[in-house]
Amino acid sequence: MSRPRVFYGAVTLAGLSLAWSAYAITDLMRSGPFGLSVALAGDIGWLTVLWAQYRRVGPRWAAPLAGWVIALGVGLLLVIHGAQQDSAAQAIAGPFVVLVGKLVWEFALPALRDPAALTPEQEAEIHSVIRDSEHAARLHDARRDRAEREAQATIERIQQQARITVARDRADFEITLERLEMRAEIERCSPFMLAPIAAPDQPAITPSKAEPSHASGRPEPAPTSASIADLAREHVANTPDNAVAVRAICALRPNENKDSIAAAVRRARRNLDGRTGGYG
Repeated sequence: MSRPRVFYGAVTLAGLSLAWSAYAITDLMRSGPFGLSVALAGDIGWLTVLWAQYRRVGPRWAAPLAGWVIALGVGLLLVIHGAQQDSAAQAIAGPFVVLVGKLVWEFALPALRDPAALTPEQEAEIHSVIRDSEHAARLHDARRDRAEREAQATIERIQQQARITVARDRADFEITLERLEMRAEIERCSPFMLAPIAAPDQPAITPSKAEPSHASGRPEPAPTSASIADLAREHVANTPDNAVAVRAICALRPNENKDSIAAAVRRARRNLDGRTGGYG
């Protein structure tokens, strides 16, 4: 986009105005660099207000009003400078340059703007929509983060409860297994714990089944401490049937091998038959 011609005229007048005002105010102050700094402050303030007016910063009336206040203030200082110099020409020409430059910029600024550019109201509406959209997006992100933190806390709580349940189940399993092992150990040791132990110097004496007991008249069973051979001899002597003797001994010694008991009964039968002269 090419710049309008009025822009170049406004820039030229602005340069002349700034140069003249800087010289006149510095000379008026008669304080060297301090006076120059006052002049530069006025010039910089005027240029800044022109930029704000061009970019439509702030309320529409603020930038033009500030520009005219600065221009009139600089013009007043230039009038005072001309009066001190006893020069009516300076008192009139000095403010004239500043005021003309300000007027030219009032026409140059609208010419610099794009005709298709949005108005301040439209830009404000767009900015409002952008702010609302940004607010909605950040609010959504905040709510999503909160939901994720709550979900993570719930997951951690569930995992902790699951670990507690697993630990409880493992403890119950170990206790149950230990009980089973103890029960099996008790069952293995119970026959030895319940069977009476005969003294080394006293052989076990098993009464014959043929002799009746004093209480019921029935033969008393042989003590469990007798050996299989002794039981076999006793039962073979009391019954002619080996099978009956084997069943009786198995009833007394359920943990013994039946084949071993039968073999002991057959040996006892042969020994008995050999002493009595039988055949067997």
